[in-house]
Amino acid sequence: MRGPTRGAWDGDHPMKVLVTGGTSGLGRAMAAALAEAGATVALTGRSGGRADEVAAGLAGAIGIEMDVRDESSVAEAVDLAWSRLDGIDMLVNNAGIGMRTVNPRFMTHPQGFWDVSADGFRAVIDTNLTGYFLVARDVTPRMLAAGGGRIVNISVSESTMHRAGFVPYGPSRAGSDALSRIMAADLRDTGVTVNQLLPGGPTLTGMLPLEAVPEGRQFLEPEVMGPPIVWLASDSAADVHDERIVATEFETWLRARDAAGGTRSRPRS
Repeated sequence: MRGPTRGAWDGDHPMKVLVTGGTSGLGRAMAAALAEAGATVALTGRSGGRADEVAAGLAGAIGIEMDVRDESSVAEAVDLAWSRLDGIDMLVNNAGIGMRTVNPRFMTHPQGFWDVSADGFRAVIDTNLTGYFLVARDVTPRMLAAGGGRIVNISVSESTMHRAGFVPYGPSRAGSDALSRIMAADLRDTGVTVNQLLPGGPTLTGMLPLEAVPEGRQFLEPEVMGPPIVWLASDSAADVHDERIVATEFETWLRARDAAGGTRSRPRS
């Protein structure tokens, strides 16, 4: 896979990256890939101890406690990350929860939206949508004042956003998709870029109840997110803005983009 090697961005200065929800799944895989490529990474989790434990296994990484649903927790964590990293060049908005929180059997026994509790609905929206907003709202003014930065919001396939039995997860991800497009529009030509990255299919994370998965069904590994997130942190992606990149199609997308002279080459999927 293509991507920068250690120290390949900004001369001898490593990219400073904040990854929310970095203690497991996609977040952990992306944090590991970035750290291996030479970035200085701050990864967050609701448990500060768990964040420290995961960060200890990555070169130069630090762990920070953050509850993305809580405004004061976000403000404190971003302030700490900014101080300890001496700035934040890239925010990876990844922290999220899935359908298991409202229906542990969603893979085999989907439930209608009318059977979802209001508290369950709010918890998913607060994490997957409001959480993205709160962290980006706190980081963006700092990036603007610093003269630039990059925001990558982790998304899902559009089919997941309107799949039967997927309230509230589908609406939360549709909302974060719309939020990303508006963020990109608001930040166009400011030096702060906004892009989306998604795996491209069901992925082996804690959101899937594997005991309910049909035998023989194939799933992606979280590491599929590594090459595209490392590339998005590289000099080559400095001007990439308002893209929706599918990890499983990354190499094809990148070749098409290169062939088009670095312009947008793939319709949103």
